[in-house]
Amino acid sequence: MFELNNRVAIVTGSGSKRGIGRTIALTLAKQGAAVVVADLNMDGIQDTVDAITEAGGKALGVELNVTSKESNDAMVEKALQTFGRIDILVNNAGISQKVTVQDMTYDDITRVFNVNMFGLFLCSQAVLETMKKQKYGRIVSLSSVSAKRGGGVFGGPHYSASKAAVLGFSKNLAREVALDGITVNCVAPGLVNTDIWKSLPEEEAKKVVDGIPMGRPGETKEIAATIAFLVSEEASYITGEEIDINGGSHMD
Repeated sequence: MFELNNRVAIVTGSGSKRGIGRTIALTLAKQGAAVVVADLNMDGIQDTVDAITEAGGKALGVELNVTSKESNDAMVEKALQTFGRIDILVNNAGISQKVTVQDMTYDDITRVFNVNMFGLFLCSQAVLETMKKQKYGRIVSLSSVSAKRGGGVFGGPHYSASKAAVLGFSKNLAREVALDGITVNCVAPGLVNTDIWKSLPEEEAKKVVDGIPMGRPGETKEIAATIAFLVSEEASYITGEEIDINGGSHMD
């Protein structure tokens, strides 16, 4: 199940060695997809590409600034030149900042929204023409538990607001492109076992974990597995939805 043979996937923010994006890229490649590894970090891009190709998969590394329309359009062009089609987009690239409303600056909120929401818009817009021509596409965007519970894990109010905007944008886009054979969904991870989590002071880390009924952070592979399902044929009748992956820290 969840085979992605002959599919081409773009995963933004997939250059970090220990981030969610790299695990998503490796998981989709393992399921048979050719993966466009897109990131600002060229060294990280190459590491992810090497990991995929060494495992027998296909990958293309592309330097991407998600906040630039020109950069997004160039990425799509390179992907089409190399693989001939684009079936899957995973909007994973994102940034965070821990700050209060009182201390936040206009530049702070603009910077976070530029990446987390406007960059996601530009990436999504860039692939739509190709997906519509194919009458097939899967777009999955990463929101956050912070968007639904008002923070409480990482990031400030601007992070929560930007990730809430991802949910609203995605639902609207899902309605817009449903008849084109394109599904649009979100995942909303809670605390995940990455370098950011490991950098927390012990007392603060314990407080966060105590608020999770399952008593542990999630693993990147658990996020990636859910995304692999959403971009598969088995999820063909799911669109406009978000899946919470948070160990019970927030329940709708």
